[in-house]
Amino acid sequence: TVEGQVVTSLKKSLLLCFGFTWLNPHVYLDTLVLVGMVSTGATSKALFAAGAVSASFFFFFTIGYGARLLRPLFANPKAWNLLDGLVGILMLYLAWHLYSG
Repeated sequence: TVEGQVVTSLKKSLLLCFGFTWLNPHVYLDTLVLVGMVSTGATSKALFAAGAVSASFFFFFTIGYGARLLRPLFANPKAWNLLDGLVGILMLYLAWHLYSG
C-alpha cells in the first residue's frame, strides 16, 4: 500500500476490467438483444451504429465525471436514502404501467 491506498499491477487491473466487461451477461443482453432488435427498424444501419456508439460513449463518460462531481453530496447517508427512495418509486411507477398497459 502507498499512503493507505492499495496498489495493484497493470495486469491485474486489466484482467478485472476484462472480467467485468466480457463476463457480464448484461453486456450481451443489452448489446445484442435490445440494441439488435431496435436496429432492425433503422433505415440506415451505419447511422444507427454511429448513434449507438456515440450515445454509449457519452453515457459512460457522464457517469464517470458525474460520480466525481456528486461525490461530496453522496458522502451523506441521507442522500443515499433519498436516491434509494426515488429509485424505488420509479420502479413501482414502471411496474404499474407495465402491468396496467
